[in-house]
Amino acid sequence: MLSSLYLPEGLLSNFEVIYFCEFCKLDSKESGILIHLDEKNILPEGFSKEEYESKGFTEVALIQDFPIRGKLVFLCLRKRRWRKKNDKSHVIKHDHSFLSDGIQMTADLVAFLKGTHREPRRYDIEYL
Repeated sequence: MLSSLYLPEGLLSNFEVIYFCEFCKLDSKESGILIHLDEKNILPEGFSKEEYESKGFTEVALIQDFPIRGKLVFLCLRKRRWRKKNDKSHVIKHDHSFLSDGIQMTADLVAFLKGTHREPRRYDIEYL
């Protein structure tokens, strides 16, 4: 699949591309690509399907990734939630290592920007 060449390693084993679209901000020359992904319905290791059930998704997380052909790239991720059947307050989620903690960028992009001594630029979902 061609998209595996452009997306962070391991992403497509955990998420599926739902759709993608291009955008252009009217008051500037910035353009970009939004890639919408939903986490696959695969229970985290060590948990039983008899004890847990999929209960929808978390809020969309907007993650910035490497530009493609000069266009900004944002991954719109929806992570699954699993709830314990006999204890509705107990919810589990996957821990994804390709995302950087504390900043809304992929870990690879953060490492690259640190190497170039550039500050990451923060984008809000309203911007898009």
